[in-house]
Amino acid sequence: MPAPKKQLPSTIACGGFFDVPSKQSQLQDIEAEIEARPDFWSNPTVSAPILKKKRALELAVNRAKVLTATRDDLKAALELAEEAGDEEYLQESVRLLELLEKELQALEIQSLLGGEVDGNDAILTINSGAGGTESCDWASMLFRMYLRYAERKGWETEIHDVQDGDEAGIKSATIEVRGPYAFGLLKAESGVHRLVRISPYDSNARRHTSFASVYVSPIVDDNIEITIADSDLKVDTYRASGAGGQHVNRTDSAVRITHMPSGIVVACQTQRSQHQNRDQAMKILKSRLYERELEARKAAQAVVEGNKSDVSFGSQIRSYVLHPYKLVKDHRTDHESFAPDEVLDGSIDTFINEYLGQQYKTPAGE
Repeated sequence: MPAPKKQLPSTIACGGFFDVPSKQSQLQDIEAEIEARPDFWSNPTVSAPILKKKRALELAVNRAKVLTATRDDLKAALELAEEAGDEEYLQESVRLLELLEKELQALEIQSLLGGEVDGNDAILTINSGAGGTESCDWASMLFRMYLRYAERKGWETEIHDVQDGDEAGIKSATIEVRGPYAFGLLKAESGVHRLVRISPYDSNARRHTSFASVYVSPIVDDNIEITIADSDLKVDTYRASGAGGQHVNRTDSAVRITHMPSGIVVACQTQRSQHQNRDQAMKILKSRLYERELEARKAAQAVVEGNKSDVSFGSQIRSYVLHPYKLVKDHRTDHESFAPDEVLDGSIDTFINEYLGQQYKTPAGE
């Protein structure tokens, strides 16, 4: 049957958020600056923020090209479906329309991420709750979920610290996530996550409830100055317990830093040398302190890290039920998924999008 006529926009809206010509001009300026500076690649302090901006501009320009190409393909498929009455072209039109809607939704969410540090990389920390082996296993499931999510996004991850559970799973883990808007998206995950399932560690096959907390903070750019007095730090070294090269378990290369005024404790054990682990731990500490300051200044809105002020056991933000039925529900937005296996494999975009859309929604009449 002939396909119904659909009115497509003559152009993809590229002004404002996209403004492709302006971004292409900025890219040319950056490339010219890189070529003009002989010390560019040897000076990370100068090159890092410029390369970060360049990647963000390239991402926006490429997304505009993808949207335009998809729109053109959809228009052609609709015309062919109408002229030939071909069901195959109609099905292709539906596929392209769904793809276009998905890209536009992602663009809409990205347009909401205009916070001071939303575009930054992130430090994600997972801690198991009370419950021994059960909670440690649940923490390891979340650990895998976020690694898979980052992989799906094409982001880079670096594991800085993992504390194994006594019998299984992990007590805690710290992951650095590098990618466009990593913090802006992952901040939606801060809070307590609850798991309900039949325990694989219970010989009587009873149902158990486990908790784990997720804490997300932005990685601080070099141009943001954070002063930390040496006298405020307690530095401990110990032997690393995981993978990390020939020095693991042979030298005290792992580093734990306690910031005495705030009580924040960070650790890194995955680098080969004590010096490298200390540098990474200091980066994590600066991020945590910066996030703490932002949270103090914006506590009323709790925008910087989602509902971080509500993170406590018994105030979970999301429940993952595997028995007696299958359901994942976000208690902040009421968004649900009946495919927990997919969610635990990193398919959490819809939960993040729903949260961000609700956080930035303007109430009627305002």
